[in-house]
Amino acid sequence: MSRVRHLISAIGLCAGITMLAGSSISFYEESLPTTMNPLFSRGMVDKRTHELVFDRLFYRSAITNELKSNLVAKWQKVEEGNGLKIYLKEGVKWHDGKNFGPDDVCFTVDAMLNPKTPSPIAKPYRESIVGCESFKKENSAVIKFVKPFHNPRERVAFSVLPAHMFDSTEVSPDLDFSSRPVGTGPMKGAKGRQAVTFTAMPNAHHNAKILQAQAQEGGDPFVQVRTLLTGGVHGVIAVAPQHRPDVRASDDVALKSYDLRSWWFIALNTNKGALSSQKVRAAIEHTVDRTQLRELTIGVKAEEANSPCEFVSGPFVGSSPYYNRSIKPRPRADRAKAAELMKEAGAQEQAGRWILGGEPITLRIGMNAPLDSEAKDLLNQIGNQLQEGGFDRQVFRVPYDDWVTRAVTGRLSDQFDALIGKWSFGVVEEVNPMFHTRTGGQGALNIFNYSNADVDGILTRYDAAKTDTEAQDAYHELHEYLARDLPYIFLWKLDTKSAWRNEVRNNTISPFFYFTEFDGWRL
Repeated sequence: MSRVRHLISAIGLCAGITMLAGSSISFYEESLPTTMNPLFSRGMVDKRTHELVFDRLFYRSAITNELKSNLVAKWQKVEEGNGLKIYLKEGVKWHDGKNFGPDDVCFTVDAMLNPKTPSPIAKPYRESIVGCESFKKENSAVIKFVKPFHNPRERVAFSVLPAHMFDSTEVSPDLDFSSRPVGTGPMKGAKGRQAVTFTAMPNAHHNAKILQAQAQEGGDPFVQVRTLLTGGVHGVIAVAPQHRPDVRASDDVALKSYDLRSWWFIALNTNKGALSSQKVRAAIEHTVDRTQLRELTIGVKAEEANSPCEFVSGPFVGSSPYYNRSIKPRPRADRAKAAELMKEAGAQEQAGRWILGGEPITLRIGMNAPLDSEAKDLLNQIGNQLQEGGFDRQVFRVPYDDWVTRAVTGRLSDQFDALIGKWSFGVVEEVNPMFHTRTGGQGALNIFNYSNADVDGILTRYDAAKTDTEAQDAYHELHEYLARDLPYIFLWKLDTKSAWRNEVRNNTISPFFYFTEFDGWRL
């Protein structure tokens, strides 16, 4: 216990952690947000922060999963399905007291469409939206699309910005707005050097019961949990699996599921060396033992009930309507089948190593470095399994900045044979950018520039879908095809757990976005 007291004392002195009184809460975030402007969101910390300060045009209820809006009173499809007309709620104001209106919606659309706005989240909107027209007299706007979509409201689930705070639709990430934003959300936020402070802002459409909240940067996961258990903070956004038993044992704290709608993968470079052979890729897939990886890196035993780690066989989480349940995941390795496939691919086994074309197969494997905090030593454990299966390997941790700017954009394809990462999804579960051939603006997130005409055809059918059923049929077929062709080895969905003290009541956590329904939280 001396280590616990020492660490808590040290972090408390450095960060000034005290239990806030009254209707105020404090919590540990994984880090401080990189920006308070949702146009420049780079990760989940940013998105969670923005949910407190801004309203998205549409969102999904955490309880019913239905599409709802705090800003839109009613909507209708117009222009033969090429447009969505939205009528805004009356009386909504920005945090500075200015009236919210259709010009703000259209300004946000125009800012995202402006190629001089360097927004990392704008690309899908630029691919689906062509413009916006404001009708002030009826407090409405028409958002115009490149074509009819079966899910138009899902295509406009963006945070709305205040037009009066900007001089131009060419928005820069360096403006003061990125640290002192103005929104219509339940809280007004300000980013400091050590924390982000949120203050409730009553409005016609919001009435937060929590008057103040403070997000502090989390350090040592052990210290975060001990500080929570001793009452130093009210919550921890993400509790690592190894610390969850301590939380479960407490009568004062509760674990709460946080569905990031994310799945983990090993992307394979189908354009490079031995991995251009589907049989070699299939042999690697049979070499990977997911059950062993899960136990060694997350601590989940094979027989454990209610596992926080669910295996997946394709590019969707199991709860998704797009997940093809007829395709079963492979929990255990099958080295005999792997050897059979390698021999069919023309490889020979020499002293426990696979030789193809006269050379041993050596795989350069990289992993998005922050994932190590969720699945400890996953990179090395995957490397060990492949080494034991006859594949030489070299492993590298890819810094987060390189991952988001180079790996997911296909700029590391000449350096790696495999990359380990995870994808997370919000309202729209669309995987076209990951698997479509990188051409004509398509395939923006195609890590290894995978190209398959059959897959492109399936993705085109999804794009052309006019009903939910047509979209699901296309993605079910995609799931089946990818499970055979294996540009990815699909691993699992890891259940993220938050922890909150029991005095924080009615704290509904929205999938992916977290604080979407913060009005109901109370202390």
